[in-house]
Amino acid sequence: MIILGIETSCDETALCLIETRNSSNDLLEYRILSNIIYSQIETHREYGGVFPMLAKREHIKNLPILYEKVLKEACIDENKINKISVTQGPGLEPALWTGILFAKELGNRLGVPIIPTNHMEGHIISALLSESKKKEEFQILSPIKFPALAILISGGHTEIVKIMKLGEYNILGSTVDDAIGEAFDKVARMLGLPYPGGPEISRLAEIAREKNIKNEIKLPRPMLHSKDLNFSFSGLKTAVLYTLRKIENINENQRCDIAREFENAVTDVLISKTKMAIEENEINTLIIGGGVTANKYIRKAFERLASENSITIYMPIIKLSGDNALMIALLGAIKPSTNVEGFRAEGNMSL
Repeated sequence: MIILGIETSCDETALCLIETRNSSNDLLEYRILSNIIYSQIETHREYGGVFPMLAKREHIKNLPILYEKVLKEACIDENKINKISVTQGPGLEPALWTGILFAKELGNRLGVPIIPTNHMEGHIISALLSESKKKEEFQILSPIKFPALAILISGGHTEIVKIMKLGEYNILGSTVDDAIGEAFDKVARMLGLPYPGGPEISRLAEIAREKNIKNEIKLPRPMLHSKDLNFSFSGLKTAVLYTLRKIENINENQRCDIAREFENAVTDVLISKTKMAIEENEINTLIIGGGVTANKYIRKAFERLASENSITIYMPIIKLSGDNALMIALLGAIKPSTNVEGFRAEGNMSL
């Protein structure tokens, strides 16, 4: 079966073509025929974040171009496509609609079913992908021993999710205000760093550690000792703002110190809440998904936590930690091939 995945939830226009087959032991095998991601970062950089209507315009322009590219790279005719999988939400609704309308138009023309998918469920799937093999080689998703715990950390989400099986989710905790990726971007802007802020904060934090810059800045760890599994990053962001107001002429060492302390604070809260979730639930597998998993310091902290608790951990490879259509295509492969009509973009879609 040939499946086309379409992802337009935010500022990446992404298309992917995969071929699937059932193995002798009934496992789904897949191979990547073409996987293209077009980032709009440079387009949105001057705004310091994603401008929804601009993202919509760029998606509309890029979708037909990338579609021709994936077909050419995969060396197939579009009539060989058996199913189309598209992101329904969550995300920016103007951006989501571009992918949905493109999928519906294409699906009607080709006479193939269209499968709406959840973007955050896609990030769970991304963590189960192995390093890309040669295009002609089939591979399988990493096996999950249930129940599993997913920590979803991205620009728009911070969630702890218990997974009984793929498709059966229970949200144990989430952010009550800013998502973790959003907090990174806002603090980066305070420090005069370019968008996207996450990689810039991490870069300065790493400099602080390598140079052993004295840790003079102290920031709070919001909700660290609360008895629930929810998060709050708005107060941490405000603490950075008040800290900066006390510094008349900030120097590079101070900027690096703040970046390190902010990254440390975020990581401490993430690990503490995850540890609590592991202790309160019978967990066999830990899954970390979402764009913030590209942060090397946070990745190492989760790896230590999993090792200390003798739990298998899965995280996406760096290049697939962000938004991509491969995860959407694979969700389409897992879900039934029944055509879903009349579905709409859902910006606040939940698992």
